[in-house]
Amino acid sequence: MRYVFLTLLSVALFSCGSNQDKSATSNLDDKLPKFEFAEDIKNFDFGTLTAGKEVEHSFKFKNAGDFPLIINNVSASCGCTIPQWPREPIGPGEQGAILVHFNSKGKQGQQFKTVTIFANTNPATTDIQFKADVEAAKDSTAASSL
Repeated sequence: MRYVFLTLLSVALFSCGSNQDKSATSNLDDKLPKFEFAEDIKNFDFGTLTAGKEVEHSFKFKNAGDFPLIINNVSASCGCTIPQWPREPIGPGEQGAILVHFNSKGKQGQQFKTVTIFANTNPATTDIQFKADVEAAKDSTAASSL
């Protein structure tokens, strides 16, 4: 009987400890830095572009967490896309921006690109996705010979 009681007591204490650990982890996750973007970052549309045109957009965000937001790196899915980001920590409640520059030279048709942000957030990566419809440039030599 004593063995059963001790076993039940151990299980009860262990499960209480596990809940406290989960609660502490969940509270910490709530305080971690968080991106809060001012717009939809999954469907930005540059619209229709003529091949060779360069465009850029600034994706503005706020750190909605309780700790400084540190962006470790930002990478693009293609060499035609160049991201720029703040190198200094973004404090709680402060704002920042990721500037995305897209060069449509050599592109044609629907373009879907991804820019991945690596930061001290949970999850550790955040994706910005954009699209553009690139039309072939009109041949200027054919028009001038008429």
